[in-house]
Amino acid sequence: MGLKNSLLCLLLVAIPLLCFSQETEEDIIYKEETEYKVSYPNRITARAYYVNTSNSLQLNDRNSDAFFNLEPNKQNRIGASVSFRGISASYSFAPNFLAENKDNTDSKLFNLNFRTFFGKHFMQTFDLFNEKGFYLSDDNFSVYLPKTRNFKIGGATSYIWNENFSFRAITSQDEKQLKSTGSFIPRIIYYYSKFNFRTDLVNPPIDEDYKSFDIAFAPSYYYNLVPTKNILLSAGVSAGIGLNYSKYEGEDSLTTLLTELNFRASATYDIDNLYLGTHYSYLILNHDADRSTRVNDNIPYFQIFVGYRFKAPKSLVAFADNMQNKLNNELEKIKK
Repeated sequence: MGLKNSLLCLLLVAIPLLCFSQETEEDIIYKEETEYKVSYPNRITARAYYVNTSNSLQLNDRNSDAFFNLEPNKQNRIGASVSFRGISASYSFAPNFLAENKDNTDSKLFNLNFRTFFGKHFMQTFDLFNEKGFYLSDDNFSVYLPKTRNFKIGGATSYIWNENFSFRAITSQDEKQLKSTGSFIPRIIYYYSKFNFRTDLVNPPIDEDYKSFDIAFAPSYYYNLVPTKNILLSAGVSAGIGLNYSKYEGEDSLTTLLTELNFRASATYDIDNLYLGTHYSYLILNHDADRSTRVNDNIPYFQIFVGYRFKAPKSLVAFADNMQNKLNNELEKIKK
């Protein structure tokens, strides 16, 4: 059994075990409420979802209107995620029974997302893309490159200015926004990419590597609208600036200006501990790949999900409390 299948089986087995091993105690706090939000500190939020995401590139000639698109052989995916005390992990795969996946025999798209929160203000995200099989196209032609690969790893460190604003209500549903509010959220984003352009369609065959590192400061603003008790509508945008370091194999490296633009919107229906909703986001990173080519690095993301909050078993709550106490003790020692 492959690693990805093993991870999926472990996740699917763990969810029902957590659900049916619940042991409650009166001193365990499962719900905390303020004027603006409800938090569920000792509940496990689990969900199943459908997702469509990819990482594509558009190469633009800076001296003309010519451009080329490099788009992966996109796949529809299903998956599951689990969140507990601000730590979230998810896994998805592309089943063959979905129509869009029927012609993806020689392609691959693996995507891993991880998100965690520190205290009331800090949020850390992690993303990984591993893709094989791309279409090279412009307005007049399209050709499939089954051996072309792209690998991207990175994320963002964010500071949520307004502690009454709940980003968890948007992403992991281990909180629920009760009253409309927004927040300024400055972020530092960083990504490393390695693109291997490989094809046997020409003679001699092409096998070239392109490496890129992005870092940018990207201030953003998000607003959570609560029109009724059980409905949350959220939208946000960020615009950033930074540096890109790029290098083609066999050529000199290049450091240029990087610009970032990110849109995000979501809608959630949350009643008691059952919730469902949808997310959409689009990240655009623009930079120069060499002295004549400009790159638009695009990451669209669409998700539909349904989930439920379960009371965490007593043993898991005790373990989490013990780890938190050890961490607090270490921090106290550092302060002294």
